[in-house]
Amino acid sequence: MPTEDIQAEVNDLFQQAFAATNVGDFATAEAYWTQILDRLPNNAAAWSNRGNARVSQNKLEAAIADYNKSMELAPDAPDPYLNRGTALEGLGRWEDAIADYNHVLELDPNDPAAFNNRGNAEAGLGQWERAIADYRHAADLAPDYAFARANYALAAYQAGQTDEAIRTMRNLVRKYPKFADMRAALTAALWVQGKRGEAESQWVSAVGLDSRYKDVQWVTTVRRWPPAMATALEKFLSLN
Repeated sequence: MPTEDIQAEVNDLFQQAFAATNVGDFATAEAYWTQILDRLPNNAAAWSNRGNARVSQNKLEAAIADYNKSMELAPDAPDPYLNRGTALEGLGRWEDAIADYNHVLELDPNDPAAFNNRGNAEAGLGQWERAIADYRHAADLAPDYAFARANYALAAYQAGQTDEAIRTMRNLVRKYPKFADMRAALTAALWVQGKRGEAESQWVSAVGLDSRYKDVQWVTTVRRWPPAMATALEKFLSLN
């Protein structure tokens, strides 16, 4: 057991690590987690959290090593598996990511994040019907999980379910007016349908909320929209 002085120091480091994370300073957060691990090398949560800080800096292999250590220390904790899956996705290791999400679902069969993330990995493999089912299940388990429902809409568009996709996008924008992702998606889908005035109105709101949607490469590689959705946005941008 750590002494009272060390415990007080660690508690302070925890607070500073989370504060750095909350402002997006992941390098500083990683440094704090490293200091914590110097003092508490058997703290599974600290290993997992340092992994998260490393993923946020795209240090994917180093993050996976941290998650592996966390799993050794706490084999029944779902978070390291969930988070390692995200890192594996970043490396394009879709099947390995799915295996991690399946393990999370063995530990907790009703984990909405595991269903959503498994959908992401299935999308990476082009398994759109499976992805649609997982996104839908995630959103049904957690009705306020807006990104799961958004992912469902994007995958439905990719699968040719255009009317269902647009209906879902409209519902999300109605419920979450500042949801830039869905406003940008609606822009693209409506533009392809020839509804140009409405598309442009959605676009003004989308880029006002998040200008990254002007960059198709970011949309494709970071946000990871499906190909059909990204192509629709590119058509809008090339003519606008």
